[in-house]
Amino acid sequence: MMLVLAMRRDRILATLTLFAGIGLALATPFALKAGAEFFLPTTAALVIAIAMVPILEWFERHRIPSALAALVCILMFLLAANIALAAIVVPAVEFFRKLPERIDRIQMNIAPLIDLYSSLERYLNRAVRHLAATGPIKTPQTTAVSPPSSILELAATSAPGAIVQVFFGILVIYFFLAGWTRLRRRTITSRSSFGGAMATARVIQHVVDDTAAYLGTITVINLALGLLVSGVLWTMGMPYPLMWGGIVALLNYVPYFGPIAAALLLGLGGLMTFRDIWAALFPAFLMIGCHLVEANAITPLIVGRRLTINPILILISISFWSWVWGTPGALLAVPLLIILQTVLGAVGKPDIAGFLFEHGAMAKGSPPKNGEAEESRGEVG
Repeated sequence: MMLVLAMRRDRILATLTLFAGIGLALATPFALKAGAEFFLPTTAALVIAIAMVPILEWFERHRIPSALAALVCILMFLLAANIALAAIVVPAVEFFRKLPERIDRIQMNIAPLIDLYSSLERYLNRAVRHLAATGPIKTPQTTAVSPPSSILELAATSAPGAIVQVFFGILVIYFFLAGWTRLRRRTITSRSSFGGAMATARVIQHVVDDTAAYLGTITVINLALGLLVSGVLWTMGMPYPLMWGGIVALLNYVPYFGPIAAALLLGLGGLMTFRDIWAALFPAFLMIGCHLVEANAITPLIVGRRLTINPILILISISFWSWVWGTPGALLAVPLLIILQTVLGAVGKPDIAGFLFEHGAMAKGSPPKNGEAEESRGEVG
């Protein structure tokens, strides 16, 4: 009888734990989305800091103090970020400012598509008039959203918060790197057993190695891809080739969706620049071809199987983090997936199906009889 009660109690506790975990998992995304002003810069700073740990450790091996090494890492990161922004943002503002002036050239290049659209529109209009003769059609009501009236208004409403978040993220990166060695040593030595200390050390090292290896390798590949695209566009005479190469390199951090967005932007830029339709679309085709070679041959060869991730998990991660944090979330999706996959690979993945169906998380039917209890006890033993 005591065994039956103990089994029931364990099953009830397991079921309550499962339901509590499901509730926490469902509530966490909404909490992350609502608190994006805090969670987004913190998460981005931690991912960047983890990726820079190998650089920090290299400085420390050369007898540079942790605080000074962390400061050097911060300065290197800020320099790279400023170069990227100067190469992308400033030319992009100037280039797309000319978009209204290039509408005629774009229309001339896509005139065949416009003619096709006009024919389709006339057909649809005839169909709508035919349906209107048979009954009323309700038109949806739209509400106009007034944009900011000036750049000063836009800066006054958004810039202060962004500046605070960037400054907060830089501080998080610095203090994380400055205290990394002490934090890792304290985390390992605080374990009660030697096996636990070794397991903790392995998990920490795998998280750092995998994250740094992925971001470092992908950064080098994206820079090479951006420089290649920039060189070809420069030979074609397309304005701001470094800007387009920077856009390609930045968007290529987002698997699947980023290269598509880069190809569409290059197609728009080509239509704004060249008068021939094939020359205008060549930058987009160039991006697609380079991405196919990079994604199917170069990246798998360099990254290897250790960092290979299921494409379905990548799509789910991008969709989830894009919904939570928008474009920054999409950029962080794969590094966060690598960190989560590394931790789960060390501690063990949860087997929910086995928990529910094999071990009996829910008590079913009437309590077992004495014979069944003895049989269950024998199976457990």
